[in-house]
Amino acid sequence: MGGLSIWHWLLVLVVVVLIFGTKKLRNVGADLGGAVKGFKEGMKSAEDPPASPVEPPSQVTGRTIDAEVRKEPSTKV
Repeated sequence: MGGLSIWHWLLVLVVVVLIFGTKKLRNVGADLGGAVKGFKEGMKSAEDPPASPVEPPSQVTGRTIDAEVRKEPSTKV
């Protein structure tokens, strides 16, 4: 009385196929498989170290202009 037998699961499967149809279930399965594959590839690439070391951006060499900023007095009346 506690568990479901194989016949209960087969009946549930038949009802689901009748409601949704095989084409829609096949599309859902393909979409789910593609999502799982993409997730696995994303996790794999996140764990792998980069193939070549990333070079820090080079600093710009040239002149440095030293200046002082002064605030002009306000002329509002």
